[in-house]
Amino acid sequence: QVQLVESGGGLVQPGGSLRLSCAASGNIFSINAMGWYRQAPGKQRELVATITSSSSTNYADSMKGRFTISRDNAKNTVYLQMNSLKPEDTAVYYCNAHISRYGSSYFNYYWGQGTQVTVSS
Repeated sequence: QVQLVESGGGLVQPGGSLRLSCAASGNIFSINAMGWYRQAPGKQRELVATITSSSSTNYADSMKGRFTISRDNAKNTVYLQMNSLKPEDTAVYYCNAHISRYGSSYFNYYWGQGTQVTVSS
């Protein structure tokens, strides 16, 4: 069994910052890519950023220069530093990870439960 648990969401004023964390735990053998996605009310879930096991990163265009994804492989944790936040960044942010479990040669994608980020004055 694998769990992804996000933390760090909340209410922040426009121009402010937040740091999200997502820790993977359970029967984990290896983790490939990890990433963050978000879903605003009435909209589809969209990519925010991804990071490979060797720390290569990819960002959605609207997040480049404002958001930074990083990971700590020893802790099976991925982070998202969000700066210069805008009201349009308001959404539920979801963690995603590509994980293989002990005893399996297959990788599967797992999702966290989501954490709410609200940007408002």
